[in-house]
Amino acid sequence: MMPAIKNTSLKLLFSIFLLPAFFSCDKKKEPTSVRHKNPDEITFISLSNIGGDQGDYKIIKITKDSIHAEKGITARQVHQEWDSAISGQTWNNLISPINIKELDVIQSSPSQQPVDGIDETFQIRTPKKSHIYVNSYADTLHYRQLKQFKEQLHLILPTEYR
Repeated sequence: MMPAIKNTSLKLLFSIFLLPAFFSCDKKKEPTSVRHKNPDEITFISLSNIGGDQGDYKIIKITKDSIHAEKGITARQVHQEWDSAISGQTWNNLISPINIKELDVIQSSPSQQPVDGIDETFQIRTPKKSHIYVNSYADTLHYRQLKQFKEQLHLILPTEYR
């Protein structure tokens, strides 16, 4: 059995020889669309409503080609899920109210969960940044675009997930 010092030395030596192999990969094989992705393009949106005295939750996750919704009540161990593909036109309709340049001015508000309230949380991701808002409906001046997004979302969700 080798002492711990020798094992560490061998691991370090092995890593030194292995690291250049990882960094010498040919980057030309990367698709052009990945290298030149628009840093302000929305790639993911989620909307969740979580809280209440029973542990209610509704979580909706949307990408360019699909939507996933789940809801339930933790205290009763009730859980439902729904998935659907969406078209490019549907995605464009969903994100059309959102102005990336104005997202940084939206203000979050304190959590309502400590008083058995329900928190509404938005997450909007771009390649450059992830924007997260909790109870931003209190920011009546800047919430308008998120409200319009929710209106578009309600048009495609089954009734029980609205």
